[in-house]
Amino acid sequence: MTEAKHSFFTYMTKLFLDAGFVTDKGLKSSGINEDYAGINIPTDAYLLLSKGAVLAIADGVSSAEAGKEASKTAVTRFIDEYFATPDTWSVSHSGKKVLSTINLRLHRKSHKYTHEGKGFLSTFSAVVIKGRFVHFFHVGDSRVYLLRKNRPTELECLTTDHKVAISSQHSVLSRAIGMDNHLTLDYGKHELQVGDRLVLCTDGVYDFIDAEQFIELLNIESSAAELSQSLIDAAIQNNSDDNVSAIVAIIKQLPEQNLDDYSAKLTRLPFPPVFEPGMVIDGYKIVRELFASSRSQLYLVCDQETDAQLVMKTPSKNFEDDINYIDRFIQEEWIGSRIHSPNVVEIVRQTRPRTALYYLMRYVDGIGLDKWMLNNNPVSPRRAIEIVKQIGAGLSVFHDNEALHQDLKPANVLITADERAVIVDFGSVYVAGLAELYRPLDHTCALGTASYSDPLYLLGKNPGIAGDVYALATITYEIFTGFLPYSDQIEECHTSSDYDRLRYVSASLHNPKIPIWFDRALEKGVSFDLQQRYRTITELLKDLTKPNPVFLTDDPVTERSANTELFWKLMSGFWFLTLLVVMYLFSQVN
Repeated sequence: MTEAKHSFFTYMTKLFLDAGFVTDKGLKSSGINEDYAGINIPTDAYLLLSKGAVLAIADGVSSAEAGKEASKTAVTRFIDEYFATPDTWSVSHSGKKVLSTINLRLHRKSHKYTHEGKGFLSTFSAVVIKGRFVHFFHVGDSRVYLLRKNRPTELECLTTDHKVAISSQHSVLSRAIGMDNHLTLDYGKHELQVGDRLVLCTDGVYDFIDAEQFIELLNIESSAAELSQSLIDAAIQNNSDDNVSAIVAIIKQLPEQNLDDYSAKLTRLPFPPVFEPGMVIDGYKIVRELFASSRSQLYLVCDQETDAQLVMKTPSKNFEDDINYIDRFIQEEWIGSRIHSPNVVEIVRQTRPRTALYYLMRYVDGIGLDKWMLNNNPVSPRRAIEIVKQIGAGLSVFHDNEALHQDLKPANVLITADERAVIVDFGSVYVAGLAELYRPLDHTCALGTASYSDPLYLLGKNPGIAGDVYALATITYEIFTGFLPYSDQIEECHTSSDYDRLRYVSASLHNPKIPIWFDRALEKGVSFDLQQRYRTITELLKDLTKPNPVFLTDDPVTERSANTELFWKLMSGFWFLTLLVVMYLFSQVN
């Protein structure tokens, strides 16, 4: 009857951990298993040291229609994205940031499918075992239990159910992941002891096993996977009418070092020096400097273990005492590690401890789109639109991960020899879920580049995805014409009235071969009015690659002018006739 059964066994410098789980559809009438469980104990020693091991379980809300997908999304994305967070972040900070983005993702999907009655809601409970501590994250009514070896008859529930009673026999969830755009999450931390047994389970298990039987089963000397199975079997034998899932972890041995102290050291990594070719840091040899500004440096480096060429980004020493800058720099690495696309540069996970603050990216051998446009002017429409589509594909992956790029410009896009477009900068990326998406942004300097950034940014507003739409449409206009849609005057604008004076310059004036439907798609893409602009990259690309019938009508400006002229001609004729009638009547009277 078991649908899924996995067992994990690992060893880390004096840490010995046995963990396993079982998840089953049970006797539930629907025959669908809406529970989901997962475990990840890294085999990489450094990753296990810096991030720990993760156990997670979720129970999709049946009445929400999409509970199965919600529970799977919550568990799989949490496990994947937690390990992608910077090793300089604490467990609580990493978990909360990851869960905030997952929650917003599910909440938005529920709104997207409102007309189908789908709700992507799920309970969620996870533990991170790191060093001598267990950290738990919880929302809903799945549970986390702890059974101490030195107190074998005391089963402690670490979590609190988020339920509201609506009658003496019925209650409903008051919290779930995906229920609201803001996630109210429970977090806790407990020191572990050798012999401790941790259990994560759904209500289909704990509602049908009393405390005495639960404790009896957990005290059996057996493997974690076998203990998980015994809990499932007991729940089913006790006529559980729900899905049944359980994860068990047995702490065999703990490290002597307190890894929280180790993490604290990581967050205080020193800024690296300005590197010269030939210098080596943490096994990476500096080949040459690729880029330098007042805010950061990029170096081409060689991994001396693998000979792989990578790019190292280092912070500028100008901001050595700026806590916000340091946090932003660290966050860049995490943001990049969540984005997986051939059109976005890949963040490289480090396998060796760092002695300074920096992060690594896969080296992309190419030239900036700004130089590529100069070298290929005029560019054929086929080549140009293919570049645009690739940039759009990269941006769409950002948006699928609840992230906004916010600083897309030609210099931030590399074109390889085979004309693959790769977005290579994360410096201004904004992740929804880490803050309210549509609140005004708080930046100490202007966000992005004036020529390509949505003016709303510079006016203190956040247009969301539409901001990236504006940037892509602007870049597309420039690729096809060599100019900007509002001319260079846009760089001189500072207030809303400055922008009000600007007028879109038809792309066909610079390139007569551009068809009217393409020009109107560009005009809509760079509209200052959010009500007029495309809402997604997909909508923009659709109208750039296939004529929109709406744009094939007569020019609305010309049409409006003609209609206005006709109106005044008719009005003039009416008043002229009226004058003739008045003059005739006046002559008759006299």
